[in-house]
Amino acid sequence: MQSEITQLHLDLIRELIYKETGILYEAKKDYALKSRIERRIKASNTKNFREYQQLLRTNGDELQNLIEELTINETYFFRDTNQLKGFQEKALPLILDEKRKSNNYSLKIWSAACSTGEEPYTLSMIVHEAIKDISKWRIEILATDIDRKVLSIAKKAEYGNRSVKSTPENFKKKFFIQSQNYWRVKPEITKIVKFEHLNLMDRRAMRSRRGFDFIFCRNVLIYFDDSARRKVVNNFYDALNPGGFLFLGSSESVGRITASFELLKINDFLFYRKPSHGRQR
Repeated sequence: MQSEITQLHLDLIRELIYKETGILYEAKKDYALKSRIERRIKASNTKNFREYQQLLRTNGDELQNLIEELTINETYFFRDTNQLKGFQEKALPLILDEKRKSNNYSLKIWSAACSTGEEPYTLSMIVHEAIKDISKWRIEILATDIDRKVLSIAKKAEYGNRSVKSTPENFKKKFFIQSQNYWRVKPEITKIVKFEHLNLMDRRAMRSRRGFDFIFCRNVLIYFDDSARRKVVNNFYDALNPGGFLFLGSSESVGRITASFELLKINDFLFYRKPSHGRQR
């Protein structure tokens, strides 16, 4: 089967994945791309690439299967702890104080490309730790991903030791139930997290997301080109409330694609804030 998949075939799949997801699968990853296509050809019981290509054209489920095969899902609780510390100690108190002054006790957070759920549950733990009068608040954490399989894992809220390797001991004791084989996130943490399937390149679905105080989209934009990044970031801008924060990965920046956000530095990490009074894109 290996010899049947040509460079042209790889380029066709690369173009399809980019069109559907905005993810640019680089040529240096052709070997991995080829092996994953071969895996899906076998799993779908098609005989060769031509049959598989026809299946992709007619079967949306198989296209989703291929996307999930190519999606990278590397995450764990409290990833990039310095950035999360900046969120907990600086950005979150700032938003909470502003809301208390206006008697607005609602808080909305979006974890985009949430993978198996460690990030949104981490954010829920931080919020529970930071807000002493939490019973007054209506808190929503939206967690989205393009991969339905990882979302099903996230909803179970059960994790192995590797996922909690960077979790502070006080958070482990307070927010997890430990068994012999796994760590289960407590219901008080999971109940404010809602998981949804979402493609960040789906314009209509993205436009329906509004009113967020914080958006986390970390270590995702590195897989997009500038055109796709611009579309996603502009949609995030529209989804944020005035004064809301966008958190990206430590190696990511929106500087080349938009000047809409104010750039802030907290604990050696760069954060982006939507101006309180609208700035034109």
